[in-house]
Amino acid sequence: MRSLLLVGTIISAAVSVFGQTPPSKAPGFEVATIKPTSPDERARYMRMQSAHQFLAKGYTLRFLVAAAYNLPPRAISGGADWIDFERYDILAATPGETRPNLDEQLAMLRNLLDERFKLAFHTEPKELPVYVLTVARSGIKLKESTAPQDQQPALISTVYPAERIFLPARNATMTQFASMLQRGVLDRPVVDKTDLSARYDFDLEWTPDDTQFGGNLPPVPPQNAVKPDLFAALQQQLGLRLDSSRAEIDAIVIESVQKPTEN
Repeated sequence: MRSLLLVGTIISAAVSVFGQTPPSKAPGFEVATIKPTSPDERARYMRMQSAHQFLAKGYTLRFLVAAAYNLPPRAISGGADWIDFERYDILAATPGETRPNLDEQLAMLRNLLDERFKLAFHTEPKELPVYVLTVARSGIKLKESTAPQDQQPALISTVYPAERIFLPARNATMTQFASMLQRGVLDRPVVDKTDLSARYDFDLEWTPDDTQFGGNLPPVPPQNAVKPDLFAALQQQLGLRLDSSRAEIDAIVIESVQKPTEN
């Protein structure tokens, strides 16, 4: 049986980072369990499993910080070696009577990093290579979503090892799509300049290369590369472009961090 790897997140909200981390006024999780990921577990994803249950699975500390602050992992420096190879599963209960929105979920995750990992950092402006997401000259090939506006967007990639990536996106904005690409797929920030404000449903399939997913996927043999690369797939399937550029971003420099406290 072919093994699959889920990589991605349903949490996709833009979070700006400027200067020192301010004290957060947002509520934290009511309770959170942090456990090492099973060595046999290959998936990495983050989502609300129910109205009040948050799950992050298979995340290293660097990828948790990237998710919480909407940055690609390469924009995060400092920290001990373990932040890149020790993976964690987080199961947490959210407070209140209603399901938290995207920004609230990320704020709770930032609180957890502060309280349980004792994360301290500062930001520094750095000029980095970026990708700019725009509409292709041929025009978009996207279907506007009919889901309720408050329905959770879904952006989770399924990896068919040594073959292809399948991303079924639902009720997602272009800003959320760009955020997912920069945090979970590509090795640099992605700047959304599509000027598209609607929410969309779409399917995207491509053949990955070694610059994607942190270089952790097995190479795709030529005979298995039946899908286009990501750049061609974006144009052919969605009517979008990714172009290389450079931009200054607020990168995170970790000053200190600890392995998570006992549950």
